Amino acid sequence: MSSYPLSEELARMLREERAAMSLRDRVAQLFEEAREDVYRYLLTLGLYPAQAQEATQEVFLRLYVTLRKGEDIQNCRAWIFRVAHNLGLKIRARESNQAPFDPDLEGKLAGSELNPEENLLERERMLRFHRGVEGLSEQQRRCLHLRLEGLRYPEIGTILGISPSAVGEFLRRALVRLRKVNHA
Repeated sequence: MSSYPLSEELARMLREERAAMSLRDRVAQLFEEAREDVYRYLLTLGLYPAQAQEATQEVFLRLYVTLRKGEDIQNCRAWIFRVAHNLGLKIRARESNQAPFDPDLEGKLAGSELNPEENLLERERMLRFHRGVEGLSEQQRRCLHLRLEGLRYPEIGTILGISPSAVGEFLRRALVRLRKVNHA
């Protein structure tokens, strides 16, 4: 008679193992789909590449732990970016004595296939654009970066703690300003 409870116990353990494997597979798939986007977003917050890589891994680890606890996450992509946003700001605040990382520096250092005149014109255009982005408010920049990562207004609003209509207004103002800078 003692073998019957053991088989129930074994069956329960196998079910738990399958559920854990399924969860790992789900998080691994989300990691493959979103890690580059999260990494780029963390760079836009001013993290250095090594910090952004570590923070990206931490975000997905937190996702796994949260799902493992049985918490229901309605929109995993929005949740991932909200956690990345908060973690990125926390890391930047902790390292406030360091200058933020400039992701465009790598591109500036890399060579160009354009002729010298085209290269100069492109650099001037990019400089105007970057100055325009720097002239945006912090909220406008954050909304713009998240939108460029493919998130929708409600998702951006959830991440930043603002309404979707506020996201739309921040993006509208940002685009108006960038158009003016680009045509100046």
